[in-house]
Amino acid sequence: MKKRHKRIAIIAGGLAAVGIATGLVLNAFQDSLVFFFTPTQVSSGEAPLERHFRIGGIVQAGSVQRDGLTVQFAVTDNANTIPVSYTGILPDLFSEGKGVVAQGQLQGSGLFHANEVLAKHDENYMPPEAQHALDEANRNTSVRGPKPL
Repeated sequence: MKKRHKRIAIIAGGLAAVGIATGLVLNAFQDSLVFFFTPTQVSSGEAPLERHFRIGGIVQAGSVQRDGLTVQFAVTDNANTIPVSYTGILPDLFSEGKGVVAQGQLQGSGLFHANEVLAKHDENYMPPEAQHALDEANRNTSVRGPKPL
């Protein structure tokens, strides 16, 4: 083999190794990527079925039902509501009318099965995504104008 051919083979091998390593890293990154959706986005079909993502909003008043460690509640952004089921111990600050972010999967039935629930940590804090979603929902309902008498 000529010196020139050896050099080309080494460069091609190095590029192939870098390409394979990049592909593996991107694949691992995509598997751990978790998107945030609002109840309105989930209702409109923007959220993926059978894939992990986060849903955030306010725990709807009167929606919390407990059965041992299984808790069912509804998350709302004042425009749409999504039912959520969670099995485990909820954060101490979880309560109706408070901000919440749940991570899990949307089932085909429309029920969001959460494997993690996060609650706000004081009265002034709300996750930025949830606050933006509430602001958008309020803006959209106010654009429609008041109901006629």
